[in-house]
Amino acid sequence: MKPFNSDYREEGVSSLIEYLQISGILILFIIIILLSIYPVFIENPLYTLTHHSYIDIGNGVSTRIVDLYIISPYVQNKDGLVVTNFDIPDDIAGRGYFVDIKPSEGKVGEDKIVVSGDILEIDVSIPGIGSTLGLKGTTSSTGVNNICYNSTGGGCPW
Repeated sequence: MKPFNSDYREEGVSSLIEYLQISGILILFIIIILLSIYPVFIENPLYTLTHHSYIDIGNGVSTRIVDLYIISPYVQNKDGLVVTNFDIPDDIAGRGYFVDIKPSEGKVGEDKIVVSGDILEIDVSIPGIGSTLGLKGTTSSTGVNNICYNSTGGGCPW
């Protein structure tokens, strides 16, 4: 029989404590990683994608308005009506959105297209001749969208 040595007991306990400490630190790292996955890998890319898509949609609607104004008839004392349909994406990253045209309040050239959704709202200016029209309107991302020009200023037929 071997004589009793207290060193053997301490080695067993210290190995167990070391194992528990390392396991605790690794579990803490896993918890930190799990808590940071959603903001880093989902929220930030979703926000960036939505931001750039809203800007693209606002610029596209602005371009369509200016294009319609360029081809619209203007004859004094005669009616001229142009109605066109356009399509925008039904959703951005699985979420719908709205496109509003906010007229300027008495200031010429400050009309804005506002594209808004759940997490973001973007203002896009209407450039050039499109800003002198006195625009108004709203649409959503679903369905077919219309732009109407009426030279009499009487609005659209619907």
